[in-house]
Amino acid sequence: MFVFGLAVLFKLFSIQFLQGDKYRALVEKRDVKNVTIPANRGNVYADDGSLLATSIPKYNIAIDAVISPTSKFEEFIKPLCDSLSNYSGKSSSYYEKSIRKARANKNQYLLLARNINYTDYTRFRSFPLLKLGAIPGGLIVNQQTKREFPMGSIAQRSIGYERFDDDGNVTRAGIDGAFGEKYLRGTDGKRLKQKIGKNKWKPLTDYNQVEPKDGYDVYTTLDVNIQDIAHHSLLGQLEYYEAEHGCVVVMDVKTGEVKAISNLAKTSKGNYYEKRNYAVWESHEPGSTFKVMALMAALEDKVVDTATIVDTKKGMKRFYGRSIYDSHHGGYGKISAARALEVSSNIGLATIIDENYSENPKRFLNRLKKWNLNEPLGVSIKGEGIPDIPEPGDKKWSKNALPSMAYGYNLSLTPLQTLAFYNAIANDGEMLKPRFIKAVKEFDKEIEVFEKTVTNKKICSDKTLGEIQEILKNVVERGTGSRLYSPDFSMAGKTGTAQTEYWMEDWQENKRYISSFAGYFPAENPKYSCIVVIHKPSIEKGYYGADVTGPVFKRIAQKIFTDTPLIDELESLEVKTSLVQKEYDGYYETAKTYKTIMPNLVGMPAMDALALLENMDVEVKVKLNGRGIVKEQSVNKSTKLKHNQTVILKAS
Repeated sequence: MFVFGLAVLFKLFSIQFLQGDKYRALVEKRDVKNVTIPANRGNVYADDGSLLATSIPKYNIAIDAVISPTSKFEEFIKPLCDSLSNYSGKSSSYYEKSIRKARANKNQYLLLARNINYTDYTRFRSFPLLKLGAIPGGLIVNQQTKREFPMGSIAQRSIGYERFDDDGNVTRAGIDGAFGEKYLRGTDGKRLKQKIGKNKWKPLTDYNQVEPKDGYDVYTTLDVNIQDIAHHSLLGQLEYYEAEHGCVVVMDVKTGEVKAISNLAKTSKGNYYEKRNYAVWESHEPGSTFKVMALMAALEDKVVDTATIVDTKKGMKRFYGRSIYDSHHGGYGKISAARALEVSSNIGLATIIDENYSENPKRFLNRLKKWNLNEPLGVSIKGEGIPDIPEPGDKKWSKNALPSMAYGYNLSLTPLQTLAFYNAIANDGEMLKPRFIKAVKEFDKEIEVFEKTVTNKKICSDKTLGEIQEILKNVVERGTGSRLYSPDFSMAGKTGTAQTEYWMEDWQENKRYISSFAGYFPAENPKYSCIVVIHKPSIEKGYYGADVTGPVFKRIAQKIFTDTPLIDELESLEVKTSLVQKEYDGYYETAKTYKTIMPNLVGMPAMDALALLENMDVEVKVKLNGRGIVKEQSVNKSTKLKHNQTVILKAS
């Protein structure tokens, strides 16, 4: 025993000092490295705490078929394969054959399951042999996180993302992109892995050397109910008019909080999805919605008043060799400045601005600059479009520049920049920066709170403000937006119709327009401001703002105050359209009648169908494909439902 002990000591000394370099080199050849374990990205919530985006851990489970001792392997191989069979439905003999073949071939990485959730992961860890861990059970776990959007495609672009390509370049979009680096990303962890061939890596242990720290949670200003209303109102109009793309933004007048933002574009197959954040990014000629700014500048500079008479001729007038037309056949003749805005006369506004500013155009431009219309809003979302308001000396400047600007051409703004100005009119002159974020939190602890940001305390005098507010109300009551008027619900705003791509050679054969409507509601004591912009609607169906975008604005306004009632407002508004009442009565009767029998859900809004099925006396699992109106249901109507039965609804 003494001699044996001396031999052991000699061998240890030899390995440590005489052959140490050799064995250290062998260790290095095994290619062991610290691998980054991404932290769970923080959640993104709506203003009521509803989940908008979350990082869900996903797992790949594999087995090292070589590492287990023969005794353990033979003892647990059969029960392990039985467990795998119960999980996947494949036969136990299939798994036993695969694992034994991998052991014979000295395969240290045999994939058993891919992209499973945490519940299934814990189930795998309880399986025979695998429950022994990495050593000697051979369990290999690779964890990754995937970003999920519980609301589906609704506001997905505005919620956003942060993505890295193989070269390390990052793309940041929406709220997630804007606040990813500072708040949502978290701190990555570390885990030791060993290369086992064919560019595969196996964890050396079943724990992390450095645990990842999750990112903070971001609470947005978005209201899920208003967002759903805005999204489907816009979608329905885009589909009907076969438009190229469009956007809608709803903002709280007093706080500047964006309550809804939807951006939809048509695919080659005719469907619509959130391709780009048009409301924030797309800077374009606003058309007639800019006439409000033009007349406000003239009123504030006291070069005209609302009663000033302007001659709009017979619908055509030449300015510096170029003709300007009004849409009304035969023109409006001599009308007041206020009436020129109500009927959206191009000639009227061009005449007012040209006659009073042509000798000193910088006076008009300085008024626009005082309102910060020449500068981006500086919102938190990346990629905000740059406004373009030309000045004398610029390539775009000519004698016709000023009269063109008066009715919304020869300059560009984003929809959000236009809305911020209209919101200031509704907010008694106080201009606010649109706000998408309320707070950043770690569980219930507030890390940072975002308050409203005032960019201009008073954009104009109370006199000018009151006059413009009255005109915008009259636009809906007796102007270009009169088809939107309802005696039960007051709205104020301005229609807009602008030619686009008119510089292209084929415009006369293929005319293209941008339709818009910007305003607020109710007209008295406004609660929300809203802008709707739709690009390139089918001119065969219509292209004027009052026809294309105005109805979207009205639908959003009325549904907000019927689906999201404000008690102090409803006492005076009493809004209840026949269509909404009919939908509610139908839903209520269906909910009372069908408790265990499958109802006919085709034609019902998807959200109502989900609520109805989830509140039946028999518990069913509902899978919804698509958004909008239910088109198909997997279970026929009048069928007796079973407990835990799956019902698939297809909506569009």
